[in-house]
Amino acid sequence: MKNKITSAIVASFMVMAAPVMAGGAWNEAGGEQDEAMHLTPDHENGIYTYEVCSACHQLNGWGLPDGTFPQLSGQHPSVIIKQLADIRALNRDNPTMYPFALPSEIGGAQAIMDVATYISKLPMNPDNGKGPGDNLELGEKLYKDNCVRCHGANGEGNSEKFYPLIQAQHYNYLVRQFQWIRDGKRRNANPDMVKQIAGFSDADMDAVLDYVSRIKPPAEKVGVAGWVNPDYDW
Repeated sequence: MKNKITSAIVASFMVMAAPVMAGGAWNEAGGEQDEAMHLTPDHENGIYTYEVCSACHQLNGWGLPDGTFPQLSGQHPSVIIKQLADIRALNRDNPTMYPFALPSEIGGAQAIMDVATYISKLPMNPDNGKGPGDNLELGEKLYKDNCVRCHGANGEGNSEKFYPLIQAQHYNYLVRQFQWIRDGKRRNANPDMVKQIAGFSDADMDAVLDYVSRIKPPAEKVGVAGWVNPDYDW
């Protein structure tokens, strides 16, 4: 029964995404991503829409340290919009999110803009999941040699270019996504990054992502330990 339900969900996405899946360059304009980027966010609808997302990403947007679900709080709205649009268009494989990302659950392009903007303003986790800390010197060198051009000196990313903020992301989530990108399993990955990290060994990967997980965001973006999202204090 579960497989039948999953197949039905994927089939519904295929119909919705058919025009988008025709191909094109990475991050080519068009579809829901382009539509959402030109809308004015509605804060109240962002709160309403995020309640669906919070089932996995938690009410505070901090995800889980084991990397099952990433921290979303503080992320650039453009990045969240792109990833949501890609998942809905089946350009990024994420079966766990398919039921939650359906338009019937969170709405259309307006809801995508609303929830992305809302998430971006949530305070970030003060104690994200980190790596073992046993090869940080190599990790720092690899980061400076390979990652700074896109993700910035402090992992701040680039909103205009849709490069994600990666500072203080959970180590285990970073490792999983890095592996998928390096090994060709994440179909919406930036091809420039695929080329850049193609030669990374597992040891290199562990070292650089351990380093990334320890990059601290600006103090004004970080929440206090035990913070509870007051928007859901009902």
